[in-house]
Amino acid sequence: MKAIPSSTDVGEQVLEFIHHPEGKDFNTLALAVFAYQFRLNLPYQRFCLGRGRTPETVTRWQDIPAVPTVAFKELDLTCGPPQKIFLTSGTTRGQDKRGRHFVPDLRLYHDSALAHFAACLLPDARSLPMLALIPAPDALPASSLTQMTEWVITELGGVGSQYFIDTAGIHLEAFVDAVARAQQAGTAVCILALTSALVAFFDWCESHGRTFALPRGSRIMDTGGNKGKGRAISRNGLLQSCWKYLKVPGYYCVNEYGMTEMASQFYDNVLRNRFLRSTQPRYKIGPPWVRTLVVDPETLTEVPPGQPGLLRHFDLANCGSVMAIQTDDLGYAIGEGFEIMGRAPGAEARGCALALDEFLAAQ
Repeated sequence: MKAIPSSTDVGEQVLEFIHHPEGKDFNTLALAVFAYQFRLNLPYQRFCLGRGRTPETVTRWQDIPAVPTVAFKELDLTCGPPQKIFLTSGTTRGQDKRGRHFVPDLRLYHDSALAHFAACLLPDARSLPMLALIPAPDALPASSLTQMTEWVITELGGVGSQYFIDTAGIHLEAFVDAVARAQQAGTAVCILALTSALVAFFDWCESHGRTFALPRGSRIMDTGGNKGKGRAISRNGLLQSCWKYLKVPGYYCVNEYGMTEMASQFYDNVLRNRFLRSTQPRYKIGPPWVRTLVVDPETLTEVPPGQPGLLRHFDLANCGSVMAIQTDDLGYAIGEGFEIMGRAPGAEARGCALALDEFLAAQ
């Protein structure tokens, strides 16, 4: 039998990887995390046994069994008592079937979130006022996005950081005033926004005949896509609007992709590339402690780079729950990351449905 690391050992190893990833072996630590989860996360253990995968038989991180995200709506997948429970929005299957991510060690989520945000949004190490069109903690206390935003504002944000969505709703005119003050004062800012809230701001500007010119170095992070009641907008349309209404160029506009079930996030590489003087095209990049495979929607086997498929993520920062996550998000591998094409229709995500059936049958 392989020696199974304790929760303290494996958590500290992951934290060390997050802070000092250079020269670290992802595969070795991924297998240690898998062994730890196999021992303590019993629903996951039963799923792995049903597939004939154990710490004794798995030698590559690519072969660690991945749990479909919808399984987080059915069972509590955790290796220990949680410090915090994050809930999904509940928009697809109703509020009574919300996904639950139990996080036994918040340090992993905290350190992972801040490190990769800083790398992708603050590669110049600036401390900028954060203007957040994202719900404040008292509005959505169980939201992983809100928690991440609070850490970013508190620990990386400059003087004047502020939320503009609370329990009363979105305060667009207050946000407009903050943007106008930044322009007048010549203060660069970082806007953190739900994509739908940013579109609402653009619509406000259009209807009121207003445009702004934020100071050089201002940047925008948007997330969430076209969820909510706002109008749909393409990625190019959003980038054009950022320039039209705020004079923020596209290479300072970074889209974030994350999910409640994961402790780590992905970002467009464009701002980081600018400071590294890289000519890579725009695509999503994860941190060094995350790997992503693109798999066939029906067979869930890996497909060649450039071929569309479903995204499967392996996140070491998820060591307190499940490291290997099978999504129903469509994308393709490019460069050192991937690009997203949208959510797979039910018929195309047949492999995910079968994986969920297999997971539930094992319980």
